[in-house]
Amino acid sequence: MTVDDTGSGADGDGRVDPEPAPDSDDPGEDPLALRLEGLILGAERRYTPFQAARSAGVSMELASRFWRAMGFADIGQAKALTEADVLALRRLAGLVEAGLLSEAMAVQVARSTGQTTARLAEWQIDSFLEGLTEPPEPGMTRTEVTYPIVELLLPELQEFLVYVWRRQLAASAGRVIQAGDDEEMVDRRLAVGFADLVGFTRLTRRMEEEELGELVEAFETTSADLVAARGGRLVKTLGDEVLYAADDAGTAAEIALLLVETMAHDETMPELRVGIAFGTVTTRMGDVFGTTVNLASRLTSIAPKDAVLVDSAFAEELIRTGDAPASEAAAAEAAAAAEKEGEEPPVYRFALQPMWQRPVRGLGVVEPWLLTRRGDGGGES
Repeated sequence: MTVDDTGSGADGDGRVDPEPAPDSDDPGEDPLALRLEGLILGAERRYTPFQAARSAGVSMELASRFWRAMGFADIGQAKALTEADVLALRRLAGLVEAGLLSEAMAVQVARSTGQTTARLAEWQIDSFLEGLTEPPEPGMTRTEVTYPIVELLLPELQEFLVYVWRRQLAASAGRVIQAGDDEEMVDRRLAVGFADLVGFTRLTRRMEEEELGELVEAFETTSADLVAARGGRLVKTLGDEVLYAADDAGTAAEIALLLVETMAHDETMPELRVGIAFGTVTTRMGDVFGTTVNLASRLTSIAPKDAVLVDSAFAEELIRTGDAPASEAAAAEAAAAAEKEGEEPPVYRFALQPMWQRPVRGLGVVEPWLLTRRGDGGGES
């Protein structure tokens, strides 16, 4: 943006005058969109994909793999890449050449980063900028408003993104170090929970799109806050469903019950059901996979409204850690024994009630347990 003594980049009526649009090989491209692209990228278009690969010292095949992994479409040989694109290719290839990453791992780095930031960018444009760029005066275009706002926000958002990433990286590295076992770094024993809004498909037919979007956003926000506050990890959200994980069963149980209780007190929310399983989980690119995850999903589908179902392994883990009694009879015996010895009786946070065994598609016969808070009419067995 040109700065002069009369007020940088503004003409006589006070409007901001963005920098001239960079050159484009495509005459159909919007020059205003190109100006915004130049502002965000901080560099002008200089290279075709072939030229960028050659400048980075990588093969065109590897450059294409990196580019697609980051989530970008093929652009033929249009001159659309910048010096930053060349530097990114050079850095990834350099990690491979130095032996720090295999080629396959470098592609995974590109893919995981691309997928995560793509969703963030979509949200910021759809929700954040949409609300900030309403033209304040008649006759002003959205682009005229967007350009200066992006110019102001971009450095702050970039710094914040790096800060959050470093914080998340430190937390994740800490969990891996605490695992101690190399095998646990990939195949870990975790509690995995699914929380699902009941009757969401019917709601989509009755609610306006804006109302539905607000409901989903409220559900995701509340769930993310509760999971994080209690020490769990939100793996992903799927509109009417969230998937979370926790290192121990007690944390996962507390999160599940809090989710049900919180949604039950919100009249705008449908009923919620939660399924949790405990066992070995494979982690990959921030996601979780395996039989344990599948079982948690199946338990969610058969859980009653505003209730939490858990598998037998999860129930056994709660009993082992002293968070729940094996049965009400066992709890009474433990209390009587403690009283006889003049000791404090054991305090249990949760109650478990065995349900009828039932076949679950793809997993055989399972024995679900109903999880409640201790003192909430917990099950007897």
